[in-house]
Amino acid sequence: MSVTPYLSVRDANVAIRFYVDAFGAEEQFRLPAEDGKKVMHAVLQLAGGVVFLSDMGPAREPAGVSIALGLERANAVDALATRFAEAGGKITFGPQDMFWGDRFAELTDPFGHQWLLTAPKA
Repeated sequence: MSVTPYLSVRDANVAIRFYVDAFGAEEQFRLPAEDGKKVMHAVLQLAGGVVFLSDMGPAREPAGVSIALGLERANAVDALATRFAEAGGKITFGPQDMFWGDRFAELTDPFGHQWLLTAPKA
């Protein structure tokens, strides 16, 4: 069993580019809507897992989703947070060593979703 986050965003084409730039995600699939502009469904390979995303429907507003990425090395938290910020995201906390023994950062993407990065301290 696995859990796959599904993000609803205002502009999925822009979001896909952002996640590729910010996280090094790999686009696996994109199904355009009939208008050819919006995305009905997309699949990104990210950090050993999968993220689904699409453009929001006309009556939906994003609630903001928190997604935790468990990384193997503490220095990966810093490197990914830096890459994320350079791509246009915001570092809202950290990266820093936490009392529970992990290196941790909290990021917010341009679409209102929070990304939590965590890895065991070296």
